[in-house]
Parts: sequence; C-alpha cells; structure tokens
Amino acid sequence: MEKETLKKIFNFIQKNDNRNAPLLWKLENDIPLTKEDLNVKGDFAPFFPRINSLPKGLKVGGDLDLSQVELTSLPEGLEVGGMLNLEGLQMTSLPKGMKVGGILVLNFSEITSLPNDLDVKGSIFLDHCHKLKSLPQGFEVRGNLTLYNSAIESIPEGLEVDGTLNIRYTNLEKYTDDELREMIKPGVIEGEILR
Repeated sequence: MEKETLKKIFNFIQKNDNRNAPLLWKLENDIPLTKEDLNVKGDFAPFFPRINSLPKGLKVGGDLDLSQVELTSLPEGLEVGGMLNLEGLQMTSLPKGMKVGGILVLNFSEITSLPNDLDVKGSIFLDHCHKLKSLPQGFEVRGNLTLYNSAIESIPEGLEVDGTLNIRYTNLEKYTDDELREMIKPGVIEGEILR
C-alpha cells in the first residue's frame, strides 16, 4: 500500500475513532510523538531497518526486539519490562539509566562497555562479544551471565551473579573456579561456573 494511502487511513482512524497511528508508522515517517506513544503497553519489535534511533522517554511494557534494526543509539533512561534483544547491533555502548525487567541479549554485538548503572532483572547474554573486554566494577546480574566466546579478560571485583556464569571459550578459562571466586570478592557467583 502506498505511503499516502496509509497516511489517509491513519488520519481517518485518528479523527473518527480517536486512536493514534502506530508508533512504528510515526517513527518511520518522522511524525511527532505524543506522551501516550512513548508508553508501549505490550511488545515492540520493529522489523524494518529504516529506524536509526528511538525517542527519549520510551517505555516498553513487554519485550523490545531490536535485532533487525540498524540503530545508531538508544535513548538514555530506556525502560523495558520484559526482554531486550539487541543481538547483532553495531552500537558500541549502551545509554545510562537503562532498565530491563527481563533478559538482556547482546550476542554478536559491537559493544565495548556496559554502563555502571545498567539495571537488568534477569539473565545477560554476551556471547561472541569480541570487543567487550571487561565488565563494570560491582556489576550485578540477577540471573545467569553468559560470556561464551567473548573477549572478556577478567571479571571485576564486586561482581554478583545470582545464577550460572558461562565462561566457555573465553580467556577466563585459564583461572580455576576458586581463583575466579577470589577475584570478585566481596562479590559472589551463586550458581556453577560453566567452562
């Protein structure tokens, strides 16, 4: 369907049914956003690479899947109630104040650092992150931490992992479990260490 036809349909729906055009449509067509647009109640998965940024103040109640989008940045204070999938993204850093209520997936990303205030309530997957060499001091992971085949060279003092730590195919395999646990004191790894 042509862009102009869709625009007329959305304008008609907004005028006669008092409903806004979809967020994705507005983002793709540079249409101003309302406060209501920034609070997505369910999941949001823009599978079109035409979006290169997300608006400041965006809150997604469900999952946010950005693995198919070529984003150059994420807004500060981004909040996601469920899983945040950033697999394969070319961004090198995450914004400050980001909150994720579920799992954070950064597999195959170009990420070089994680912010100190990153708040993730679930597991974190950093598989094949070949540019990420370290984690922030005092980093807390409330689920599993998977570093499979990543460039991580050491784990920081104060690291807390409530679940399993997967260090397969990393430089961390040269350390014994006891050495790793000593390295992070006063932090703790609650689960097993997979190697």
